[in-house]
Amino acid sequence: MFRLSALAALVAVVVFAPAARADDTEFFFKPNDRVVFLGDSITAQYQYSSYIELYLTTRMPKGNFTFLNAGIGGDTANGGAGRFQSHVLNEKPTAVTINFGMNDGGYGKFNPDASKRFAERTSAMLDMANKAGVRVALLSPNAVDRRNKSNGKEYVETQKQFYAPLKDLAAKHKTSFVDQYAITRAATDKMEIDDPTAKKAVPYYDGFHTSSPGGMLMAHSILTGLKAPAAVSDVVIENGKATPTKCKVEDLAGFPNASGVSFTRTDDALPMPVQKDWLPMLPYTNELRDLNYYGLTVKGLKAGDYTVSIDGVAVGKYSAKQLADGVNLGTVTAGPVWEQGNKVLQAINAKNQLVSQRFFGVVMFNAPDWLADVAKERKPLELQKRMEKIDAAQADIYKLATPVARKFAVKPAE
Repeated sequence: MFRLSALAALVAVVVFAPAARADDTEFFFKPNDRVVFLGDSITAQYQYSSYIELYLTTRMPKGNFTFLNAGIGGDTANGGAGRFQSHVLNEKPTAVTINFGMNDGGYGKFNPDASKRFAERTSAMLDMANKAGVRVALLSPNAVDRRNKSNGKEYVETQKQFYAPLKDLAAKHKTSFVDQYAITRAATDKMEIDDPTAKKAVPYYDGFHTSSPGGMLMAHSILTGLKAPAAVSDVVIENGKATPTKCKVEDLAGFPNASGVSFTRTDDALPMPVQKDWLPMLPYTNELRDLNYYGLTVKGLKAGDYTVSIDGVAVGKYSAKQLADGVNLGTVTAGPVWEQGNKVLQAINAKNQLVSQRFFGVVMFNAPDWLADVAKERKPLELQKRMEKIDAAQADIYKLATPVARKFAVKPAE
């Protein structure tokens, strides 16, 4: 894909407030983490959670993460607390995200009793996690989109009041907190202005369950709220010299009359492969400059338009001024780097079918009393067997995510 339209470039981006968290200087997720995503149907959709996986896998190709999903449709904080031991702690996680509240609020007017119960049961989960030594990222849910939800105007205000206790609960339990509601509310409020009838920017097909763009919007809000590093890598070329960051540059050559450059670039990590249906979300996610910045700056080119190619495949068209200011190749949707990242995403989706089958088919299986003795023996063995398949699939994903040397060229556009 070539550069975004001038109109999109002029759209003001949403300014996000920093998330409250136990440690405001470090990224929440750590290499070797065993992560459980806990929540309701929005978590069970495997969209925002899979895009968080995608970020962590491409950004840390030696991260050795394990990812499990314990989302159940229709669930609430009460249900989450009731199954926290069996569905979360029994998996021996080092980190868990908790994303309840959409169903708890009741989709209507604010209910003080329901809000009190929600806070109490959320607190119970945080207590259990703290006692087990598990890091928690507590999330308020995404704001409903008034354009696509029949009672959205009422419920989006209920949500604000209903989730208000979460920040203080996180502070009390010394856990990280991302006010996803506030971030996504700011984004959808802006979408209402730009696209009042929801023809282009549609994060949630029914106003709250995610489509692919909504999954990206949520993943962006969660990751940036948890202090995810913005830069994949960066190369600045000026006066015949390359200054690389988080990558290696070799074979730098300039073309005659300042008409372009070529070089070999080996990155430490891959950018996330931006999906084409994510593009309408870019104006509301800072054009991914704060999460997926795959930078290229070339100064001193003569005026005109230039094509950037990777391994001979054109990935973008930019003016000399844009290249001098620096462009983000992390938003392109074509080329060998994108294709490699997209294979990682496809492999993650395939692996998560195994994760889902293990969770719904084995973890959640409750044997009748007349099979209890057999299940007691067989269930742990089946869980381990399935986990071994998941671990093998994850190992293959990391092989796909290993960066390779790529030949870059910046030439005058034809």
